[in-house]
Amino acid sequence: MPDIHIKNTRIYYHNSLQPAEIIIEHGKVTKIGKDLRVSSTDMVIDAGGSLALPAGIDVHVHFREPGMTLKENWYTGSCAAAAGGIATVIDQPNTIPPTTDSRSFEQKLKLARGKSIVDFGINGGVTGNIEKLKELWRLGVTAFGEIFMAESTGGLNINEETFEEALTEIKKLGALATIHAEDEKMRLELEQLFKGEVSCDYHSKVRPNACEALAVQSALELISQLEVRAHFCHLSTLEAVGMVRKEKYLAKRGNKKPHFTCEVTPHHLFLSTRDWERLGAFGKMNPPLRGSHSIKALVNGLNDGTIDMVASDHAPHLESEKDLDIRAAPSGVPGVETLMPLMLAAVRKNILPLSQMIMLTSRNPAKAFGLNRLGKGRLEVGFDADLMIVNPRNLQPIRADMLHSKAGWTPFEGMDAVFPDYTLSRGEVVWVEGSINVKPGRGKFLEGSGKRSGEDEEGFEETGSD
Repeated sequence: MPDIHIKNTRIYYHNSLQPAEIIIEHGKVTKIGKDLRVSSTDMVIDAGGSLALPAGIDVHVHFREPGMTLKENWYTGSCAAAAGGIATVIDQPNTIPPTTDSRSFEQKLKLARGKSIVDFGINGGVTGNIEKLKELWRLGVTAFGEIFMAESTGGLNINEETFEEALTEIKKLGALATIHAEDEKMRLELEQLFKGEVSCDYHSKVRPNACEALAVQSALELISQLEVRAHFCHLSTLEAVGMVRKEKYLAKRGNKKPHFTCEVTPHHLFLSTRDWERLGAFGKMNPPLRGSHSIKALVNGLNDGTIDMVASDHAPHLESEKDLDIRAAPSGVPGVETLMPLMLAAVRKNILPLSQMIMLTSRNPAKAFGLNRLGKGRLEVGFDADLMIVNPRNLQPIRADMLHSKAGWTPFEGMDAVFPDYTLSRGEVVWVEGSINVKPGRGKFLEGSGKRSGEDEEGFEETGSD
Protein backbone atom coordinates (compact mmCIF):
# COMPACT_ATOMS: atom_id res chain seq x y z
CA MET A 1 0.00 0.00 0.00
CA PRO A 2 1.48 3.40 -0.95
CA ASP A 3 2.45 5.71 1.88
CA ILE A 4 1.21 8.90 0.19
CA HIS A 5 -0.86 9.66 -2.89
CA ILE A 6 -0.63 13.30 -4.01
CA LYS A 7 -3.56 14.21 -6.22
CA ASN A 8 -4.62 17.26 -8.20
CA THR A 9 -1.15 18.73 -8.47
CA ARG A 10 1.03 20.12 -11.26
CA ILE A 11 4.69 19.36 -11.88
CA TYR A 12 7.32 20.89 -14.14
CA TYR A 13 7.96 18.29 -16.85
CA HIS A 14 9.31 18.59 -20.40
CA ASN A 15 9.59 22.38 -20.16
CA SER A 16 6.02 23.01 -19.03
CA LEU A 17 3.69 22.66 -16.08
CA GLN A 18 1.56 19.55 -16.42
CA PRO A 19 -1.19 18.01 -14.28
CA ALA A 20 -0.02 14.94 -12.40
CA GLU A 21 -0.41 12.60 -9.47
CA ILE A 22 2.47 11.28 -7.38
CA ILE A 23 2.81 7.99 -5.49
CA ILE A 24 5.33 7.78 -2.65
CA GLU A 25 6.39 4.48 -1.08
CA HIS A 26 9.07 3.86 1.55
CA GLY A 27 10.34 7.41 1.21
CA LYS A 28 10.81 7.26 -2.57
CA VAL A 29 8.80 8.54 -5.52
CA THR A 30 7.55 5.38 -7.21
CA LYS A 31 5.00 6.67 -9.75
CA ILE A 32 4.25 9.95 -11.50
CA GLY A 33 1.39 10.13 -13.95
CA LYS A 34 -2.17 11.15 -14.64
CA ASP A 35 -5.22 9.46 -13.10
CA LEU A 36 -3.20 6.86 -11.20
CA ARG A 37 -5.27 3.93 -9.97
CA VAL A 38 -4.64 3.26 -6.29
CA SER A 39 -6.96 1.03 -4.26
CA SER A 40 -5.88 2.40 -0.89
CA THR A 41 -3.17 4.48 0.71
CA ASP A 42 -2.01 5.69 4.11
CA MET A 43 -2.46 9.34 3.19
CA VAL A 44 -4.02 11.29 0.35
CA ILE A 45 -2.93 14.88 -0.21
CA ASP A 46 -5.21 16.89 -2.46
CA ALA A 47 -2.96 19.69 -3.69
CA GLY A 48 -5.90 21.66 -5.06
CA GLY A 49 -4.04 22.47 -8.26
CA SER A 50 -0.92 23.74 -6.50
CA LEU A 51 2.58 22.91 -7.72
CA ALA A 52 4.65 19.97 -6.51
CA LEU A 53 8.32 20.98 -6.82
CA PRO A 54 11.60 19.47 -5.65
CA ALA A 55 12.34 20.63 -2.12
CA GLY A 56 15.28 22.97 -1.76
CA ILE A 57 18.83 21.89 -0.96
CA ASP A 58 20.65 24.58 1.00
CA VAL A 59 24.37 23.86 0.81
CA HIS A 60 25.38 26.69 3.14
CA VAL A 61 23.93 26.99 6.65
CA HIS A 62 25.40 27.82 10.04
CA PHE A 63 23.18 26.10 12.61
CA ARG A 64 25.53 27.27 15.41
CA GLU A 65 25.60 23.99 17.34
CA PRO A 66 27.74 23.13 19.20
CA GLY A 67 28.81 26.19 21.11
CA MET A 68 26.42 28.98 20.11
CA THR A 69 22.96 27.57 20.81
CA LEU A 70 21.59 30.89 22.04
CA LYS A 71 21.63 31.89 18.36
CA GLU A 72 20.39 28.60 16.85
CA ASN A 73 20.52 24.83 17.23
CA TRP A 74 19.97 21.83 15.00
CA TYR A 75 16.28 21.58 15.89
CA THR A 76 15.32 25.23 15.44
CA GLY A 77 17.47 25.60 12.34
CA SER A 78 16.04 22.49 10.70
CA CYS A 79 12.48 23.56 11.59
CA ALA A 80 13.15 26.86 9.83
CA ALA A 81 14.45 24.94 6.83
CA ALA A 82 11.39 22.69 6.65
CA ALA A 83 8.97 25.61 7.02
CA GLY A 84 10.66 27.25 4.04
CA GLY A 85 10.59 24.22 1.74
CA ILE A 86 14.17 23.02 2.38
CA ALA A 87 14.60 19.26 2.93
CA THR A 88 18.42 19.03 2.89
CA VAL A 89 21.07 21.28 4.45
CA ILE A 90 24.86 21.31 4.67
CA ASP A 91 26.27 22.81 7.86
CA GLN A 92 29.49 24.83 7.98
CA PRO A 93 32.40 24.14 10.34
CA ASN A 94 32.81 27.44 12.23
CA THR A 95 31.10 26.30 15.43
CA ILE A 96 32.62 26.01 18.92
CA PRO A 97 34.63 23.85 18.71
CA PRO A 98 35.17 24.12 14.95
CA THR A 99 34.70 20.91 12.97
CA THR A 100 38.39 20.32 12.29
CA ASP A 101 39.10 16.79 13.58
CA SER A 102 37.39 13.49 14.32
CA ARG A 103 36.36 14.42 17.85
CA SER A 104 34.64 17.68 16.90
CA PHE A 105 33.02 16.01 13.88
CA GLU A 106 31.57 13.18 15.98
CA GLN A 107 30.31 15.70 18.53
CA LYS A 108 28.45 17.68 15.88
CA LEU A 109 27.13 14.55 14.18
CA LYS A 110 25.67 13.25 17.44
CA LEU A 111 23.89 16.55 18.08
CA ALA A 112 22.54 16.74 14.54
CA ARG A 113 21.29 13.14 14.58
CA GLY A 114 19.41 13.82 17.79
CA LYS A 115 17.76 17.07 16.69
CA SER A 116 17.56 17.71 12.94
CA ILE A 117 14.19 17.14 11.28
CA VAL A 118 15.64 17.42 7.74
CA ASP A 119 18.47 15.48 6.10
CA PHE A 120 21.91 16.98 6.47
CA GLY A 121 25.55 16.97 5.54
CA ILE A 122 28.44 18.36 7.58
CA ASN A 123 31.47 20.17 6.14
CA GLY A 124 34.96 19.82 7.55
CA GLY A 125 36.90 22.89 8.62
CA VAL A 126 40.26 23.92 7.18
CA THR A 127 42.76 25.75 9.36
CA GLY A 128 46.29 24.53 10.05
CA ASN A 129 44.88 21.01 10.28
CA ILE A 130 46.05 19.66 6.92
CA GLU A 131 46.98 16.32 8.49
CA LYS A 132 43.39 15.94 9.77
CA LEU A 133 41.63 16.36 6.42
CA LYS A 134 41.98 12.70 5.43
CA GLU A 135 40.37 11.44 8.63
CA LEU A 136 37.52 13.93 8.26
CA TRP A 137 36.99 12.78 4.66
CA ARG A 138 36.86 9.15 5.75
CA LEU A 139 34.34 10.03 8.47
CA GLY A 140 31.94 11.33 5.83
CA VAL A 141 32.19 15.11 5.63
CA THR A 142 30.36 16.44 2.58
CA ALA A 143 33.10 18.87 1.55
CA PHE A 144 35.80 21.06 3.07
CA GLY A 145 35.12 24.67 4.03
CA GLU A 146 33.95 27.19 3.73
CA ILE A 147 37.67 27.87 3.57
CA PHE A 148 38.08 31.47 4.71
CA MET A 149 40.57 33.52 2.71
CA ALA A 150 39.76 36.50 4.96
CA GLU A 151 38.64 37.05 8.55
CA SER A 152 35.00 36.19 9.33
CA THR A 153 32.86 34.70 12.09
CA GLY A 154 34.74 31.95 13.90
CA GLY A 155 38.28 33.10 13.13
CA LEU A 156 39.07 30.23 10.73
CA ASN A 157 40.77 32.35 8.06
CA ILE A 158 44.06 31.01 6.69
CA ASN A 159 47.07 32.43 4.86
CA GLU A 160 48.00 31.87 1.20
CA GLU A 161 50.50 29.11 1.97
CA THR A 162 48.00 27.10 4.03
CA PHE A 163 45.33 27.69 1.38
CA GLU A 164 47.53 26.08 -1.29
CA GLU A 165 48.48 23.21 1.03
CA ALA A 166 44.82 22.59 1.80
CA LEU A 167 43.75 22.57 -1.85
CA THR A 168 46.60 20.21 -2.69
CA GLU A 169 45.48 17.75 0.00
CA ILE A 170 41.81 18.08 -0.98
CA LYS A 171 42.80 17.28 -4.57
CA LYS A 172 44.59 14.11 -3.38
CA LEU A 173 41.45 13.01 -1.53
CA GLY A 174 39.19 13.64 -4.52
CA ALA A 175 37.13 15.92 -2.30
CA LEU A 176 35.46 19.30 -2.82
CA ALA A 177 36.85 22.60 -1.49
CA THR A 178 34.34 25.37 -0.75
CA ILE A 179 35.84 28.84 -0.67
CA HIS A 180 34.96 32.15 1.02
CA ALA A 181 36.81 34.48 -1.35
CA GLU A 182 37.84 37.84 0.11
CA ASP A 183 41.37 39.21 0.15
CA GLU A 184 42.64 39.61 3.70
CA LYS A 185 45.54 41.91 2.89
CA MET A 186 43.24 44.40 1.18
CA ARG A 187 40.70 44.15 3.97
CA LEU A 188 43.30 44.99 6.62
CA GLU A 189 44.67 47.93 4.61
CA LEU A 190 41.21 49.41 4.09
CA GLU A 191 40.28 48.84 7.72
CA GLN A 192 43.17 51.12 8.64
CA LEU A 193 42.26 53.65 5.95
CA PHE A 194 38.65 53.92 7.16
CA LYS A 195 39.32 53.51 10.89
CA GLY A 196 37.56 56.80 11.67
CA GLU A 197 34.44 55.89 9.67
CA VAL A 198 31.24 55.45 11.68
CA SER A 199 28.56 55.10 8.99
CA CYS A 200 27.04 51.68 8.31
CA ASP A 201 28.34 51.49 4.76
CA TYR A 202 31.81 51.40 6.34
CA HIS A 203 31.52 47.62 6.09
CA SER A 204 31.05 47.76 2.32
CA LYS A 205 34.01 50.14 2.06
CA VAL A 206 36.49 47.85 3.87
CA ARG A 207 35.35 44.82 1.85
CA PRO A 208 34.76 46.42 -1.58
CA ASN A 209 34.12 44.65 -4.88
CA ALA A 210 37.86 44.54 -5.53
CA CYS A 211 38.41 42.63 -2.27
CA GLU A 212 36.28 39.75 -3.56
CA ALA A 213 37.53 40.01 -7.14
CA LEU A 214 41.18 39.75 -6.14
CA ALA A 215 40.53 36.66 -4.03
CA VAL A 216 38.39 34.98 -6.70
CA GLN A 217 41.08 35.56 -9.33
CA SER A 218 43.77 34.14 -7.06
CA ALA A 219 41.66 31.11 -6.20
CA LEU A 220 40.74 30.47 -9.84
CA GLU A 221 44.41 30.40 -10.81
CA LEU A 222 45.19 27.87 -8.07
CA ILE A 223 42.13 25.74 -8.87
CA SER A 224 43.22 25.60 -12.52
CA GLN A 225 46.81 24.81 -11.62
CA LEU A 226 45.92 21.99 -9.21
CA GLU A 227 42.79 20.81 -11.06
CA VAL A 228 41.02 20.54 -7.72
CA ARG A 229 37.22 20.47 -7.47
CA ALA A 230 36.06 23.71 -5.88
CA HIS A 231 32.98 25.74 -5.08
CA PHE A 232 32.77 29.48 -4.47
CA CYS A 233 30.46 30.51 -1.64
CA HIS A 234 28.26 33.62 -1.85
CA LEU A 235 29.65 35.44 -4.89
CA SER A 236 28.42 39.02 -4.68
CA THR A 237 30.10 41.22 -7.27
CA LEU A 238 29.94 42.19 -10.92
CA GLU A 239 33.66 41.51 -11.24
CA ALA A 240 33.54 38.00 -9.78
CA VAL A 241 30.63 37.01 -12.01
CA GLY A 242 32.61 38.22 -15.02
CA MET A 243 35.63 36.14 -14.04
CA VAL A 244 33.52 33.04 -13.50
CA ARG A 245 31.74 33.52 -16.82
CA LYS A 246 35.06 33.87 -18.64
CA GLU A 247 36.55 30.74 -17.04
CA LYS A 248 33.46 28.69 -17.85
CA TYR A 249 33.47 29.95 -21.44
CA LEU A 250 37.13 29.00 -21.89
CA ALA A 251 36.50 25.56 -20.45
CA LYS A 252 33.56 25.00 -22.77
CA ARG A 253 35.55 26.20 -25.77
CA GLY A 254 38.22 23.66 -24.88
CA ASN A 255 35.62 20.89 -24.51
CA LYS A 256 36.30 20.67 -20.80
CA LYS A 257 34.15 20.87 -17.72
CA PRO A 258 35.09 23.67 -15.30
CA HIS A 259 36.58 22.47 -12.03
CA PHE A 260 34.38 24.78 -9.97
CA THR A 261 30.83 25.83 -9.21
CA CYS A 262 29.49 28.89 -7.40
CA GLU A 263 26.54 30.11 -5.38
CA VAL A 264 24.77 33.38 -4.68
CA THR A 265 22.65 34.25 -1.65
CA PRO A 266 19.19 35.85 -1.49
CA HIS A 267 20.58 38.72 0.59
CA HIS A 268 22.98 39.63 -2.20
CA LEU A 269 20.19 39.27 -4.77
CA PHE A 270 17.41 41.16 -3.01
CA LEU A 271 19.23 43.63 -0.72
CA SER A 272 21.72 46.34 -1.65
CA THR A 273 23.78 49.19 -0.26
CA ARG A 274 20.56 51.22 -0.34
CA ASP A 275 19.38 49.06 2.58
CA TRP A 276 22.16 50.18 4.92
CA GLU A 277 20.03 53.09 6.16
CA ARG A 278 17.06 50.80 6.88
CA LEU A 279 18.98 47.86 8.34
CA GLY A 280 22.02 49.39 10.01
CA ALA A 281 24.20 46.66 11.52
CA PHE A 282 21.39 44.15 10.88
CA GLY A 283 22.56 44.30 7.26
CA LYS A 284 26.16 43.39 8.11
CA MET A 285 27.38 40.19 6.49
CA ASN A 286 30.49 38.91 4.72
CA PRO A 287 30.79 39.66 1.85
CA PRO A 288 28.84 42.88 2.43
CA LEU A 289 25.87 44.47 0.69
CA ARG A 290 26.60 45.53 -2.89
CA GLY A 291 25.43 48.17 -5.36
CA SER A 292 22.81 47.86 -8.08
CA HIS A 293 25.28 47.00 -10.87
CA SER A 294 26.45 43.92 -8.97
CA ILE A 295 22.89 42.84 -8.27
CA LYS A 296 22.04 43.08 -11.96
CA ALA A 297 25.11 40.97 -12.76
CA LEU A 298 24.06 38.33 -10.23
CA VAL A 299 20.56 38.10 -11.71
CA ASN A 300 22.01 37.78 -15.20
CA GLY A 301 24.37 35.11 -13.92
CA LEU A 302 21.48 33.11 -12.52
CA ASN A 303 19.62 33.26 -15.80
CA ASP A 304 22.50 32.41 -18.14
CA GLY A 305 23.93 29.57 -16.05
CA THR A 306 27.08 31.35 -14.90
CA ILE A 307 25.94 30.96 -11.29
CA ASP A 308 25.14 27.35 -10.41
CA MET A 309 22.98 27.61 -7.33
CA VAL A 310 21.37 29.70 -4.62
CA ALA A 311 22.26 29.10 -0.95
CA SER A 312 21.18 31.02 2.13
CA ASP A 313 24.42 31.40 4.14
CA HIS A 314 21.99 31.24 7.09
CA ALA A 315 24.06 32.85 9.85
CA PRO A 316 21.76 33.83 12.74
CA HIS A 317 22.61 36.21 15.57
CA LEU A 318 20.26 37.51 18.25
CA GLU A 319 18.79 40.99 17.91
CA SER A 320 20.70 42.10 21.00
CA GLU A 321 23.97 41.09 19.32
CA LYS A 322 23.20 42.90 16.09
CA ASP A 323 21.81 46.07 17.68
CA LEU A 324 25.28 47.59 18.05
CA ASP A 325 27.47 49.92 16.03
CA ILE A 326 28.67 48.57 12.68
CA ARG A 327 32.14 47.66 13.95
CA ALA A 328 31.03 45.78 17.04
CA ALA A 329 28.08 43.87 15.57
CA PRO A 330 28.80 40.34 14.27
CA SER A 331 28.47 39.55 10.57
CA GLY A 332 25.66 37.32 9.33
CA VAL A 333 21.91 37.23 8.72
CA PRO A 334 19.29 34.47 9.00
CA GLY A 335 17.91 33.15 5.71
CA VAL A 336 17.27 29.40 5.45
CA GLU A 337 13.50 29.76 5.86
CA THR A 338 13.17 32.59 3.34
CA LEU A 339 15.43 31.23 0.56
CA MET A 340 12.80 29.24 -1.37
CA PRO A 341 9.92 31.68 -0.69
CA LEU A 342 11.98 34.60 -2.05
CA MET A 343 13.07 32.62 -5.11
CA LEU A 344 9.48 31.56 -5.80
CA ALA A 345 8.42 35.20 -5.55
CA ALA A 346 11.19 36.04 -8.03
CA VAL A 347 9.68 33.52 -10.44
CA ARG A 348 6.26 35.06 -9.89
CA LYS A 349 7.73 38.46 -10.78
CA ASN A 350 9.46 37.11 -13.92
CA ILE A 351 12.96 37.71 -12.58
CA LEU A 352 13.85 34.16 -13.62
CA PRO A 353 11.92 31.17 -15.02
CA LEU A 354 10.63 28.32 -12.88
CA SER A 355 12.84 25.83 -14.73
CA GLN A 356 15.96 27.76 -13.75
CA MET A 357 14.84 28.16 -10.15
CA ILE A 358 14.47 24.36 -9.90
CA MET A 359 17.98 23.87 -11.28
CA LEU A 360 19.43 26.47 -8.90
CA THR A 361 17.81 25.18 -5.72
CA SER A 362 17.74 21.39 -6.14
CA ARG A 363 19.37 19.67 -9.12
CA ASN A 364 22.58 21.70 -9.34
CA PRO A 365 23.32 21.65 -5.58
CA ALA A 366 22.73 17.89 -5.48
CA LYS A 367 25.09 17.29 -8.40
CA ALA A 368 27.87 19.63 -7.21
CA PHE A 369 27.93 18.22 -3.67
CA GLY A 370 27.49 14.56 -4.59
CA LEU A 371 24.00 14.26 -3.14
CA ASN A 372 22.48 12.99 -6.38
CA ARG A 373 24.14 9.61 -5.74
CA LEU A 374 22.05 9.47 -2.55
CA GLY A 375 18.80 10.12 -4.39
CA LYS A 376 18.59 13.86 -3.85
CA GLY A 377 17.80 16.73 -6.18
CA ARG A 378 14.99 15.58 -8.46
CA LEU A 379 11.27 14.99 -8.37
CA GLU A 380 11.54 11.76 -10.34
CA VAL A 381 10.78 8.06 -9.90
CA GLY A 382 13.49 6.39 -7.83
CA PHE A 383 14.61 9.53 -6.05
CA ASP A 384 13.86 10.54 -2.46
CA ALA A 385 10.42 12.05 -2.04
CA ASP A 386 11.79 15.44 -1.01
CA LEU A 387 9.25 17.92 -2.29
CA MET A 388 7.20 20.97 -1.53
CA ILE A 389 3.61 21.78 -2.44
CA VAL A 390 3.13 25.46 -3.10
CA ASN A 391 0.59 27.84 -4.59
CA PRO A 392 2.65 30.33 -6.63
CA ARG A 393 -0.15 32.89 -6.52
CA ASN A 394 -0.02 33.05 -2.73
CA LEU A 395 2.31 36.04 -2.33
CA GLN A 396 2.57 37.26 1.24
CA PRO A 397 4.89 39.60 3.14
CA ILE A 398 7.67 38.09 5.22
CA ARG A 399 7.26 38.76 8.94
CA ALA A 400 9.79 37.91 11.61
CA ASP A 401 7.09 36.65 13.96
CA MET A 402 6.14 33.90 11.49
CA LEU A 403 9.67 32.49 11.21
CA HIS A 404 11.31 29.71 13.24
CA SER A 405 14.94 30.69 13.68
CA LYS A 406 16.07 31.64 17.17
CA ALA A 407 17.36 34.89 15.67
CA GLY A 408 13.87 36.39 15.92
CA TRP A 409 14.37 38.87 13.05
CA THR A 410 14.90 38.94 9.30
CA PRO A 411 16.52 41.43 6.91
CA PHE A 412 13.68 40.65 4.47
CA GLU A 413 10.89 42.02 6.67
CA GLY A 414 7.89 43.01 4.53
CA MET A 415 9.26 41.61 1.27
CA ASP A 416 7.05 39.41 -0.95
CA ALA A 417 7.43 35.65 -0.62
CA VAL A 418 5.67 32.40 -1.49
CA PHE A 419 5.76 29.92 1.38
CA PRO A 420 4.98 26.20 0.98
CA ASP A 421 1.79 24.57 2.21
CA TYR A 422 3.59 21.23 2.59
CA THR A 423 7.21 20.15 2.82
CA LEU A 424 8.03 16.45 2.52
CA SER A 425 11.36 14.87 3.40
CA ARG A 426 11.84 11.27 2.24
CA GLY A 427 8.10 10.89 1.93
CA GLU A 428 7.31 12.20 5.40
CA VAL A 429 5.33 15.40 5.86
CA VAL A 430 7.60 17.57 8.01
CA TRP A 431 5.71 20.85 7.50
CA VAL A 432 2.02 21.32 6.84
CA GLU A 433 -0.26 24.33 7.03
CA GLY A 434 1.82 26.32 9.45
CA SER A 435 3.16 23.66 11.81
CA ILE A 436 6.04 21.21 12.22
CA ASN A 437 4.70 17.69 11.86
CA VAL A 438 7.58 15.50 13.15
CA LYS A 439 9.78 14.92 16.17
CA PRO A 440 13.41 15.98 16.54
CA GLY A 441 16.02 13.61 15.15
CA ARG A 442 14.23 12.16 12.11
CA GLY A 443 16.73 13.78 9.76
CA LYS A 444 19.29 11.50 8.11
CA PHE A 445 23.04 12.08 7.91
CA LEU A 446 24.09 12.13 4.25
CA GLU A 447 27.56 10.61 4.19
CA GLY A 448 30.13 12.21 1.92
CA SER A 449 31.71 10.01 -0.72
CA GLY A 450 34.93 9.67 1.28
CA LYS A 451 33.05 7.52 3.78
CA ARG A 452 32.42 4.96 1.04
CA SER A 453 35.74 5.08 -0.75
CA GLY A 454 36.54 1.66 -2.13
CA GLU A 455 33.00 0.38 -1.70
CA ASP A 456 30.61 -0.52 -4.49
CA GLU A 457 27.91 2.10 -4.67
CA GLU A 458 24.65 2.39 -6.51
CA GLY A 459 24.72 5.88 -7.98
CA PHE A 460 22.26 8.14 -9.70
CA GLU A 461 23.47 9.13 -13.16
CA GLU A 462 22.76 12.57 -14.54
CA THR A 463 20.51 12.15 -17.58
CA GLY A 464 18.47 14.63 -19.55
CA SER A 465 17.80 18.19 -18.48
CA ASP A 466 14.97 20.22 -17.09
